[in-house]
Amino acid sequence: MSSGFTKSLAMTFVSEIGDKTFFAAAILAMRYPRRLVLAGCLSALVVMTILSATVGWAAPNLISRKWTHHITTLLFFGFGLWSLWDGFKQGGGSSEELAEVEAELDSDLKANGKTTKDRSKIEDENKKQNRPFLTQFFSPIFLKAFSINFFGEFGDKSQLATIGLAADENPLGVVLGGVVAQLLCTTAAVIGGKSLASQISERIVALSGGMLFIIFGIQSFLTSVEA
Repeated sequence: MSSGFTKSLAMTFVSEIGDKTFFAAAILAMRYPRRLVLAGCLSALVVMTILSATVGWAAPNLISRKWTHHITTLLFFGFGLWSLWDGFKQGGGSSEELAEVEAELDSDLKANGKTTKDRSKIEDENKKQNRPFLTQFFSPIFLKAFSINFFGEFGDKSQLATIGLAADENPLGVVLGGVVAQLLCTTAAVIGGKSLASQISERIVALSGGMLFIIFGIQSFLTSVEA
């Protein structure tokens, strides 16, 4: 369980820092109440982590554990090379990625008719102290933060890697490690906002993540050889 926790914590952390969902959380936190943004983003990521780990846990019941181990090893090497390639071809900053995510959010707001006045009304409504606590989680802000992060994680490297890791390690440890990493990353994004997001070097994050995936791949390969 400790191995699954450690691997999942490290892998998820380096995958989510500087990711689109990280930037989305930072930008949303500047426009809406931070508590709702944090709750929406974190809920989506936790649900996705649990779903991914469940799929990984079920995989050995469909195909042999030997094959799931080999597939996981290939995934680690593949994602490692992919991340290293992204790191080498990227610049040092995160301004382009941040601007891209901000533009997508702005276009989404316009497409749904959410003007500045509309957003102000939503903020005022959710800042009312007499509003029941639980009903806030059904507000447009919470649902927006949840949907952006949930669908943003579909097909992402971290999701596929979590599936592979849960197929090879203790699923509970993988879920706990992933949740802790998501909590750290999302909280940092919401509290730090755009100023923190703009200071993150996507190149360093990608290279670090690539090296970590390669290390996990080598470790997984050596384990299969020893077996």
